[in-house]
Amino acid sequence: MNLNQYKTPIFDGIKELEKKKLVPLGIPGHKGSKGLPEMAEFFGERVVNFDVHECFKMLDKYSQPTGIIKEAEKLASEAYGADHAFFLINGTSSGIIAMIMSVCKPNEKIIIPRNAHKSVITALIYSGAIPVFIQPEINTGLGIAMGITPKAVEDAIKENPDAKAVLIIHSTFYGAVSDIKEISRIAHANNMAVLVDEAHGAHFKFHPELPGEAMTLGADMCAVSTHKTGGSFVQSSILLLNNGIITEKTVRTYLNMINSTSASFLLLTSLDIARKQLATEGEKILTNILEISRWARSEINKIDGLYCYGRELIGTPGVYDYDETKIGICVKNLGLKGFEVYDILLKKYNIQVAISDMYNVLAILSIGQTKENLKSLIKALKDISVKYRKNEKVKMVDSVLTNPEIILSPRDAFYSNKVSVKLDDSVGKISGETVMAYPPGIPIVVSGERLTEDMVKYISMLQKENGVLHGLQDTTAEYINIIE
Repeated sequence: MNLNQYKTPIFDGIKELEKKKLVPLGIPGHKGSKGLPEMAEFFGERVVNFDVHECFKMLDKYSQPTGIIKEAEKLASEAYGADHAFFLINGTSSGIIAMIMSVCKPNEKIIIPRNAHKSVITALIYSGAIPVFIQPEINTGLGIAMGITPKAVEDAIKENPDAKAVLIIHSTFYGAVSDIKEISRIAHANNMAVLVDEAHGAHFKFHPELPGEAMTLGADMCAVSTHKTGGSFVQSSILLLNNGIITEKTVRTYLNMINSTSASFLLLTSLDIARKQLATEGEKILTNILEISRWARSEINKIDGLYCYGRELIGTPGVYDYDETKIGICVKNLGLKGFEVYDILLKKYNIQVAISDMYNVLAILSIGQTKENLKSLIKALKDISVKYRKNEKVKMVDSVLTNPEIILSPRDAFYSNKVSVKLDDSVGKISGETVMAYPPGIPIVVSGERLTEDMVKYISMLQKENGVLHGLQDTTAEYINIIE
Protein backbone atom coordinates (compact mmCIF):
# COMPACT_ATOMS: atom_id res chain seq x y z
CA MET A 1 0.00 0.00 0.00
CA ASN A 2 2.99 2.30 0.66
CA LEU A 3 1.39 4.68 3.13
CA ASN A 4 3.17 7.87 4.18
CA GLN A 5 4.92 6.82 7.38
CA TYR A 6 5.71 10.44 8.21
CA LYS A 7 2.01 11.00 8.98
CA THR A 8 0.80 11.09 12.60
CA PRO A 9 -3.01 11.19 12.44
CA ILE A 10 -3.67 10.94 16.19
CA PHE A 11 -1.02 13.52 17.06
CA ASP A 12 -2.36 15.83 14.36
CA GLY A 13 -5.90 15.38 15.66
CA ILE A 14 -4.82 16.31 19.20
CA LYS A 15 -3.09 19.44 17.92
CA GLU A 16 -6.17 20.45 15.97
CA LEU A 17 -8.30 19.96 19.08
CA GLU A 18 -6.00 22.25 21.04
CA LYS A 19 -6.45 24.99 18.45
CA LYS A 20 -10.23 24.87 18.89
CA LYS A 21 -9.99 25.98 22.55
CA LEU A 22 -13.35 24.32 23.23
CA VAL A 23 -15.33 25.16 26.38
CA PRO A 24 -14.96 21.94 28.46
CA LEU A 25 -18.31 20.76 29.85
CA GLY A 26 -17.74 17.01 29.56
CA ILE A 27 -15.03 14.63 30.71
CA PRO A 28 -12.29 14.21 31.92
CA GLY A 29 -13.08 15.80 35.24
CA HIS A 30 -9.86 17.81 35.53
CA LYS A 31 -10.89 19.94 32.50
CA GLY A 32 -7.25 20.38 31.59
CA SER A 33 -4.64 22.14 33.66
CA LYS A 34 -7.18 24.10 35.71
CA GLY A 35 -8.34 20.99 37.53
CA LEU A 36 -4.87 19.68 38.37
CA PRO A 37 -2.72 22.79 38.83
CA GLU A 38 0.00 20.99 40.82
CA MET A 39 0.43 18.35 38.13
CA ALA A 40 0.29 20.96 35.38
CA GLU A 41 2.99 22.99 37.09
CA PHE A 42 5.34 20.00 37.33
CA PHE A 43 4.68 18.23 34.01
CA GLY A 44 3.60 21.23 31.97
CA GLU A 45 0.13 22.45 31.08
CA ARG A 46 0.15 20.88 27.63
CA VAL A 47 0.58 17.34 28.99
CA VAL A 48 -2.48 17.71 31.22
CA ASN A 49 -4.47 19.47 28.49
CA PHE A 50 -3.75 16.58 26.10
CA ASP A 51 -5.31 14.09 28.51
CA VAL A 52 -8.61 14.19 26.65
CA HIS A 53 -11.54 11.83 26.17
CA GLU A 54 -12.85 10.28 22.97
CA CYS A 55 -16.18 12.06 23.50
CA PHE A 56 -14.66 14.94 21.49
CA LYS A 57 -16.18 14.39 18.04
CA MET A 58 -13.06 15.40 16.14
CA LEU A 59 -11.13 12.53 17.75
CA ASP A 60 -12.17 8.86 17.35
CA LYS A 61 -13.84 5.99 19.16
CA TYR A 62 -11.21 3.60 20.50
CA SER A 63 -13.53 0.58 20.62
CA GLN A 64 -14.73 0.96 17.01
CA PRO A 65 -12.33 3.36 15.27
CA THR A 66 -13.31 4.93 11.96
CA GLY A 67 -11.14 8.04 11.91
CA ILE A 68 -7.71 9.04 13.19
CA ILE A 69 -7.17 5.91 15.33
CA LYS A 70 -8.06 3.65 12.41
CA GLU A 71 -5.69 5.57 10.15
CA ALA A 72 -2.88 5.34 12.71
CA GLU A 73 -3.46 1.60 13.12
CA LYS A 74 -3.25 1.14 9.34
CA LEU A 75 0.10 2.94 9.33
CA ALA A 76 1.30 0.66 12.14
CA SER A 77 0.19 -2.52 10.38
CA GLU A 78 2.12 -1.53 7.26
CA ALA A 79 5.19 -0.52 9.27
CA TYR A 80 5.26 -3.95 10.92
CA GLY A 81 4.37 -5.96 7.82
CA ALA A 82 1.01 -7.15 9.16
CA ASP A 83 -2.51 -7.05 7.74
CA HIS A 84 -4.04 -5.37 10.81
CA ALA A 85 -2.89 -3.50 13.92
CA PHE A 86 -4.74 -2.68 17.13
CA PHE A 87 -3.44 -0.01 19.51
CA LEU A 88 -3.41 -1.21 23.14
CA ILE A 89 -3.73 1.03 26.18
CA ASN A 90 -3.76 -1.76 28.79
CA GLY A 91 -0.29 -3.03 27.92
CA THR A 92 0.89 -6.06 25.98
CA SER A 93 -0.79 -8.25 28.61
CA SER A 94 -4.16 -7.24 27.18
CA GLY A 95 -2.96 -8.24 23.72
CA ILE A 96 -1.80 -11.65 24.94
CA ILE A 97 -5.14 -12.25 26.64
CA ALA A 98 -7.02 -11.24 23.47
CA MET A 99 -4.80 -13.49 21.32
CA ILE A 100 -5.51 -16.59 23.37
CA MET A 101 -9.22 -15.83 23.76
CA SER A 102 -9.48 -15.36 20.00
CA VAL A 103 -8.36 -18.93 19.26
CA CYS A 104 -9.23 -21.01 22.34
CA LYS A 105 -12.61 -21.84 23.82
CA PRO A 106 -13.01 -23.50 27.25
CA ASN A 107 -11.23 -26.85 27.52
CA GLU A 108 -9.38 -26.42 24.22
CA LYS A 109 -5.61 -26.91 24.33
CA ILE A 110 -2.84 -24.44 23.62
CA ILE A 111 0.88 -25.28 23.50
CA ILE A 112 2.90 -22.87 25.65
CA PRO A 113 6.55 -22.54 26.73
CA ARG A 114 6.88 -23.01 30.48
CA ASN A 115 8.73 -19.68 30.72
CA ALA A 116 5.71 -17.76 29.44
CA HIS A 117 4.71 -14.42 30.98
CA LYS A 118 2.14 -14.18 33.79
CA SER A 119 -0.41 -12.67 31.38
CA VAL A 120 -0.55 -16.03 29.58
CA ILE A 121 -1.78 -17.66 32.79
CA THR A 122 -4.37 -14.91 33.16
CA ALA A 123 -5.49 -15.62 29.60
CA LEU A 124 -5.92 -19.30 30.47
CA ILE A 125 -8.21 -18.32 33.34
CA TYR A 126 -10.23 -15.96 31.15
CA SER A 127 -10.55 -18.36 28.23
CA GLY A 128 -10.76 -21.67 30.08
CA ALA A 129 -8.09 -23.08 27.77
CA ILE A 130 -5.93 -26.01 28.87
CA PRO A 131 -2.16 -25.45 28.77
CA VAL A 132 0.23 -27.96 27.25
CA PHE A 133 3.56 -26.80 28.62
CA ILE A 134 6.81 -27.42 26.78
CA GLN A 135 10.18 -26.83 28.33
CA PRO A 136 12.48 -24.10 27.07
CA GLU A 137 16.12 -24.97 26.72
CA ILE A 138 18.19 -24.07 29.79
CA ASN A 139 21.68 -22.57 29.56
CA THR A 140 23.16 -24.24 32.63
CA GLY A 141 26.24 -22.02 32.60
CA LEU A 142 24.14 -18.85 32.85
CA GLY A 143 21.23 -20.33 34.76
CA ILE A 144 18.57 -18.86 32.46
CA ALA A 145 15.83 -20.21 30.19
CA MET A 146 16.33 -19.75 26.47
CA GLY A 147 13.92 -20.37 23.60
CA ILE A 148 12.07 -23.48 22.47
CA THR A 149 13.11 -25.77 19.64
CA PRO A 150 11.04 -26.79 16.62
CA LYS A 151 11.44 -30.41 17.72
CA ALA A 152 9.92 -29.66 21.15
CA VAL A 153 6.95 -28.07 19.42
CA GLU A 154 6.63 -30.93 16.96
CA ASP A 155 6.68 -33.50 19.78
CA ALA A 156 4.01 -31.57 21.70
CA ILE A 157 1.82 -31.42 18.59
CA LYS A 158 2.15 -35.17 18.03
CA GLU A 159 1.00 -35.78 21.60
CA ASN A 160 -1.75 -33.14 21.37
CA PRO A 161 -2.98 -33.02 17.77
CA ASP A 162 -6.21 -31.39 18.95
CA ALA A 163 -4.43 -28.26 20.24
CA LYS A 164 -5.67 -25.02 18.69
CA ALA A 165 -2.53 -22.89 18.84
CA VAL A 166 1.16 -22.61 19.67
CA LEU A 167 2.48 -19.62 21.59
CA ILE A 168 6.10 -18.49 21.14
CA ILE A 169 8.19 -15.94 23.05
CA HIS A 170 10.16 -13.68 20.67
CA SER A 171 12.60 -12.90 22.25
CA THR A 172 13.07 -13.96 25.86
CA PHE A 173 13.87 -11.25 28.41
CA TYR A 174 17.56 -12.08 27.96
CA GLY A 175 17.47 -11.88 24.14
CA ALA A 176 17.24 -15.54 23.04
CA VAL A 177 15.22 -16.04 19.86
CA SER A 178 13.50 -19.25 18.71
CA ASP A 179 13.15 -20.37 15.09
CA ILE A 180 9.71 -18.84 14.50
CA LYS A 181 9.68 -19.54 10.78
CA GLU A 182 10.14 -23.30 11.23
CA ILE A 183 7.82 -23.48 14.24
CA SER A 184 5.15 -21.62 12.24
CA ARG A 185 5.54 -24.06 9.37
CA ILE A 186 5.08 -27.02 11.71
CA ALA A 187 2.08 -25.48 13.48
CA HIS A 188 0.31 -24.44 10.28
CA ALA A 189 0.85 -27.89 8.77
CA ASN A 190 -1.21 -29.15 11.71
CA ASN A 191 -3.92 -26.46 11.41
CA MET A 192 -2.78 -24.59 14.52
CA ALA A 193 -2.54 -20.83 14.93
CA VAL A 194 0.81 -19.26 15.83
CA LEU A 195 0.64 -16.60 18.54
CA VAL A 196 3.73 -14.62 19.48
CA ASP A 197 4.60 -12.71 22.63
CA GLU A 198 6.95 -10.10 21.12
CA ALA A 199 7.09 -7.96 24.23
CA HIS A 200 10.83 -7.48 23.73
CA GLY A 201 10.89 -7.18 19.96
CA ALA A 202 9.18 -3.91 19.03
CA HIS A 203 12.41 -2.86 17.27
CA PHE A 204 13.15 -6.05 15.32
CA LYS A 205 11.40 -5.00 12.10
CA PHE A 206 13.46 -1.86 11.71
CA HIS A 207 17.04 -3.09 11.35
CA PRO A 208 18.43 -5.86 9.12
CA GLU A 209 20.95 -7.00 11.74
CA LEU A 210 18.28 -7.72 14.35
CA PRO A 211 16.15 -10.88 14.57
CA GLY A 212 13.23 -10.99 12.14
CA GLU A 213 9.79 -9.61 12.94
CA ALA A 214 7.32 -12.36 13.87
CA MET A 215 4.59 -11.23 11.46
CA THR A 216 6.91 -11.62 8.48
CA LEU A 217 8.09 -15.04 9.68
CA GLY A 218 4.71 -16.76 9.74
CA ALA A 219 2.93 -15.65 12.92
CA ASP A 220 -0.84 -15.23 12.84
CA MET A 221 -0.93 -12.79 15.76
CA CYS A 222 1.72 -10.94 17.69
CA ALA A 223 1.64 -8.67 20.75
CA VAL A 224 4.37 -6.00 20.68
CA SER A 225 5.48 -3.95 23.69
CA THR A 226 6.18 -0.72 21.85
CA HIS A 227 6.82 0.95 25.19
CA LYS A 228 9.68 -1.41 26.08
CA THR A 229 11.96 -0.89 23.10
CA GLY A 230 10.03 1.25 20.61
CA GLY A 231 9.75 4.53 22.50
CA SER A 232 6.03 4.87 23.27
CA PHE A 233 4.71 5.58 26.77
CA VAL A 234 4.57 2.84 29.41
CA GLN A 235 1.38 0.76 29.13
CA SER A 236 1.02 1.35 25.38
CA SER A 237 1.47 -1.56 22.96
CA ILE A 238 0.34 -2.89 19.59
CA LEU A 239 -1.42 -6.13 18.67
CA LEU A 240 -0.74 -7.34 15.12
CA LEU A 241 -2.84 -9.72 13.04
CA ASN A 242 -2.43 -11.47 9.69
CA ASN A 243 -5.48 -12.58 7.72
CA GLY A 244 -6.33 -16.26 7.72
CA ILE A 245 -7.11 -18.25 10.83
CA ILE A 246 -8.41 -15.35 12.97
CA THR A 247 -10.66 -12.50 11.87
CA GLU A 248 -10.26 -8.83 12.67
CA LYS A 249 -13.80 -8.68 14.10
CA THR A 250 -13.08 -11.53 16.51
CA VAL A 251 -9.98 -9.82 17.84
CA ARG A 252 -11.72 -6.46 18.21
CA THR A 253 -14.53 -8.12 20.17
CA TYR A 254 -12.17 -9.60 22.74
CA LEU A 255 -10.07 -6.45 22.99
CA ASN A 256 -13.19 -4.44 23.78
CA MET A 257 -13.93 -6.83 26.65
CA ILE A 258 -10.59 -6.24 28.37
CA ASN A 259 -9.52 -2.73 27.35
CA SER A 260 -10.76 0.49 28.90
CA THR A 261 -13.67 2.34 27.32
CA SER A 262 -11.86 5.58 28.19
CA ALA A 263 -8.65 5.29 26.21
CA SER A 264 -5.77 7.60 27.08
CA PHE A 265 -4.96 9.80 24.12
CA LEU A 266 -1.55 10.45 25.63
CA LEU A 267 -0.82 6.73 25.24
CA LEU A 268 -2.37 6.56 21.77
CA THR A 269 -0.43 9.63 20.62
CA SER A 270 2.82 8.15 21.92
CA LEU A 271 2.15 5.01 19.84
CA ASP A 272 1.48 7.14 16.77
CA ILE A 273 4.71 9.13 17.13
CA ALA A 274 6.81 6.10 18.11
CA ARG A 275 5.61 4.21 15.01
CA LYS A 276 6.54 7.17 12.81
CA GLN A 277 10.01 7.38 14.33
CA LEU A 278 10.66 3.64 14.00
CA ALA A 279 9.40 3.54 10.41
CA THR A 280 11.30 6.62 9.20
CA GLU A 281 14.40 6.73 11.41
CA GLY A 282 14.54 3.31 13.04
CA GLU A 283 17.42 1.86 11.06
CA LYS A 284 19.62 4.91 11.72
CA ILE A 285 18.80 4.98 15.44
CA LEU A 286 19.24 1.23 15.87
CA THR A 287 22.55 1.23 14.00
CA ASN A 288 23.83 3.56 16.69
CA ILE A 289 22.36 1.39 19.45
CA LEU A 290 24.01 -1.73 18.03
CA GLU A 291 27.36 0.07 17.87
CA ILE A 292 26.99 1.10 21.53
CA SER A 293 25.93 -2.43 22.47
CA ARG A 294 28.90 -4.07 20.76
CA TRP A 295 31.33 -1.60 22.28
CA ALA A 296 29.85 -2.05 25.77
CA ARG A 297 29.85 -5.84 25.50
CA SER A 298 33.53 -5.81 24.54
CA GLU A 299 34.43 -3.49 27.43
CA ILE A 300 32.48 -5.49 30.02
CA ASN A 301 34.14 -8.71 28.92
CA LYS A 302 37.51 -7.14 29.75
CA ILE A 303 36.47 -6.98 33.42
CA ASP A 304 37.72 -9.99 35.37
CA GLY A 305 34.87 -12.12 36.72
CA LEU A 306 32.17 -10.86 34.33
CA TYR A 307 30.74 -12.42 31.19
CA CYS A 308 28.56 -10.30 28.90
CA TYR A 309 27.05 -12.78 26.47
CA GLY A 310 25.98 -12.12 22.92
CA ARG A 311 25.80 -13.64 19.45
CA GLU A 312 28.21 -16.43 20.35
CA LEU A 313 25.18 -18.10 21.96
CA ILE A 314 23.57 -18.58 18.53
CA GLY A 315 23.49 -22.29 17.75
CA THR A 316 23.39 -23.35 21.37
CA PRO A 317 20.17 -25.09 22.50
CA GLY A 318 17.19 -22.74 22.29
CA VAL A 319 19.07 -19.87 20.62
CA TYR A 320 18.31 -19.62 16.90
CA ASP A 321 19.15 -15.91 16.91
CA TYR A 322 20.04 -13.26 19.48
CA ASP A 323 19.01 -9.66 20.19
CA GLU A 324 22.20 -7.67 20.71
CA THR A 325 20.36 -4.77 22.33
CA LYS A 326 20.11 -6.92 25.46
CA ILE A 327 23.17 -6.56 27.70
CA GLY A 328 23.05 -9.68 29.87
CA ILE A 329 25.91 -9.92 32.36
CA CYS A 330 26.71 -13.09 34.30
CA VAL A 331 28.19 -12.03 37.66
CA LYS A 332 28.47 -15.36 39.51
CA ASN A 333 32.27 -15.51 39.14
CA LEU A 334 32.52 -12.38 41.31
CA GLY A 335 31.02 -14.43 44.13
CA LEU A 336 27.98 -12.16 43.92
CA LYS A 337 24.39 -12.97 43.08
CA GLY A 338 22.64 -10.99 40.39
CA PHE A 339 20.24 -9.68 43.04
CA GLU A 340 23.19 -8.28 44.99
CA VAL A 341 24.77 -6.56 41.98
CA TYR A 342 21.39 -5.06 41.06
CA ASP A 343 21.10 -3.51 44.51
CA ILE A 344 24.73 -2.32 44.57
CA LEU A 345 24.33 -0.63 41.19
CA LEU A 346 21.19 1.12 42.35
CA LYS A 347 22.19 2.12 45.87
CA LYS A 348 25.89 2.86 45.40
CA TYR A 349 26.08 4.05 41.78
CA ASN A 350 22.57 5.37 41.05
CA ILE A 351 22.21 2.98 38.09
CA GLN A 352 18.93 1.20 37.39
CA VAL A 353 19.24 -1.95 35.28
CA ALA A 354 16.21 -3.84 33.98
CA ILE A 355 16.20 -7.07 35.99
CA SER A 356 18.36 -9.47 37.95
CA ASP A 357 18.30 -13.12 38.92
CA MET A 358 20.56 -15.41 40.93
CA TYR A 359 23.44 -15.16 38.46
CA ASN A 360 22.80 -12.27 36.06
CA VAL A 361 21.85 -8.65 35.67
CA LEU A 362 20.33 -7.31 32.48
CA ALA A 363 20.44 -3.89 30.87
CA ILE A 364 18.12 -3.16 27.94
CA LEU A 365 19.33 -0.74 25.29
CA SER A 366 16.63 1.03 23.33
CA ILE A 367 16.10 4.08 21.16
CA GLY A 368 16.68 6.56 23.99
CA GLN A 369 20.06 5.10 24.96
CA THR A 370 23.30 7.07 25.07
CA LYS A 371 26.89 5.91 25.21
CA GLU A 372 27.33 7.94 28.39
CA ASN A 373 24.82 5.67 30.17
CA LEU A 374 26.90 2.64 29.26
CA LYS A 375 30.13 4.35 30.28
CA SER A 376 28.60 4.85 33.74
CA LEU A 377 27.63 1.18 33.91
CA ILE A 378 31.06 -0.03 32.84
CA LYS A 379 32.81 2.24 35.33
CA ALA A 380 30.56 0.95 38.12
CA LEU A 381 31.12 -2.70 37.15
CA LYS A 382 34.89 -2.22 37.20
CA ASP A 383 34.59 -0.77 40.68
CA ILE A 384 32.27 -3.54 41.88
CA SER A 385 34.63 -6.23 40.56
CA VAL A 386 37.29 -4.91 42.94
CA LYS A 387 35.40 -3.61 45.97
CA TYR A 388 32.66 -6.22 46.31
CA ARG A 389 34.22 -9.41 44.95
CA LYS A 390 33.92 -12.48 47.18
CA ASN A 391 36.26 -15.44 47.38
CA GLU A 392 33.79 -18.17 46.47
CA LYS A 393 31.81 -18.30 43.26
CA VAL A 394 28.03 -18.49 43.47
CA LYS A 395 26.86 -22.10 43.27
CA MET A 396 24.40 -22.97 40.55
CA VAL A 397 20.92 -24.14 41.57
CA ASP A 398 19.06 -26.53 39.30
CA SER A 399 16.11 -24.97 37.48
CA VAL A 400 12.59 -25.80 38.62
CA LEU A 401 11.16 -25.19 35.16
CA THR A 402 9.67 -28.65 34.86
CA ASN A 403 6.28 -29.89 33.72
CA PRO A 404 4.49 -30.62 37.00
CA GLU A 405 1.36 -32.66 37.44
CA ILE A 406 -1.71 -30.68 36.36
CA ILE A 407 -4.71 -31.60 38.50
CA LEU A 408 -7.06 -28.75 37.57
CA SER A 409 -7.15 -26.25 34.72
CA PRO A 410 -6.00 -22.75 35.75
CA ARG A 411 -9.61 -21.56 35.42
CA ASP A 412 -11.10 -24.34 37.56
CA ALA A 413 -8.39 -23.86 40.15
CA PHE A 414 -8.99 -20.11 40.23
CA TYR A 415 -12.64 -20.61 41.13
CA SER A 416 -12.08 -23.48 43.60
CA ASN A 417 -12.24 -23.11 47.38
CA LYS A 418 -8.83 -22.59 48.95
CA VAL A 419 -7.18 -22.69 52.35
CA SER A 420 -3.91 -21.16 53.50
CA VAL A 421 -1.15 -23.46 54.75
CA LYS A 422 2.50 -22.99 55.63
CA LEU A 423 4.63 -23.12 52.50
CA ASP A 424 6.79 -25.88 54.02
CA ASP A 425 3.66 -28.00 54.52
CA SER A 426 2.35 -27.55 50.96
CA VAL A 427 4.45 -30.20 49.19
CA GLY A 428 2.15 -32.62 47.38
CA LYS A 429 -0.85 -30.27 47.64
CA ILE A 430 -2.63 -28.60 44.71
CA SER A 431 -1.60 -24.97 44.43
CA GLY A 432 -4.37 -22.41 44.61
CA GLU A 433 -2.06 -19.62 43.47
CA THR A 434 0.20 -18.98 40.50
CA VAL A 435 3.58 -17.98 41.89
CA MET A 436 6.20 -16.33 39.72
CA ALA A 437 9.46 -14.47 39.94
CA TYR A 438 8.91 -10.97 38.55
CA PRO A 439 10.46 -9.75 36.41
CA PRO A 440 10.40 -11.56 34.10
CA GLY A 441 7.09 -13.03 35.30
CA ILE A 442 7.80 -16.72 34.73
CA PRO A 443 5.63 -19.14 36.75
CA ILE A 444 7.26 -21.37 39.33
CA VAL A 445 3.94 -23.09 39.92
CA VAL A 446 0.61 -22.52 38.17
CA SER A 447 -2.68 -22.67 40.02
CA GLY A 448 -4.07 -26.18 39.71
CA GLU A 449 -0.65 -27.89 39.68
CA ARG A 450 0.72 -30.16 42.36
CA LEU A 451 3.43 -28.46 44.43
CA THR A 452 6.78 -30.23 44.54
CA GLU A 453 9.58 -30.00 47.06
CA ASP A 454 11.80 -28.26 44.48
CA MET A 455 9.15 -25.60 43.87
CA VAL A 456 8.77 -24.88 47.56
CA LYS A 457 12.54 -24.66 48.09
CA TYR A 458 12.89 -22.33 45.11
CA ILE A 459 10.16 -19.99 46.35
CA SER A 460 11.80 -19.87 49.79
CA MET A 461 15.21 -19.19 48.26
CA LEU A 462 13.92 -16.32 46.15
CA GLN A 463 12.21 -14.76 49.15
CA LYS A 464 15.41 -14.98 51.22
CA GLU A 465 17.39 -13.38 48.39
CA ASN A 466 14.88 -10.51 48.17
CA GLY A 467 13.70 -11.63 44.76
CA VAL A 468 10.33 -10.20 43.73
CA LEU A 469 7.56 -12.80 43.94
CA HIS A 470 4.11 -12.20 42.47
CA GLY A 471 0.95 -14.21 42.99
CA LEU A 472 1.17 -15.02 46.68
CA GLN A 473 -1.43 -13.37 48.88
CA ASP A 474 1.03 -13.71 51.77
CA THR A 475 3.84 -11.30 50.87
CA THR A 476 6.18 -12.97 53.39
CA ALA A 477 5.98 -16.23 51.38
CA GLU A 478 5.50 -18.17 54.61
CA TYR A 479 2.02 -19.30 53.56
CA ILE A 480 0.43 -20.38 50.27
CA ASN A 481 -3.16 -21.04 49.28
CA ILE A 482 -3.96 -24.61 48.28
CA ILE A 483 -7.12 -26.18 46.84
CA GLU A 484 -9.37 -27.74 49.46
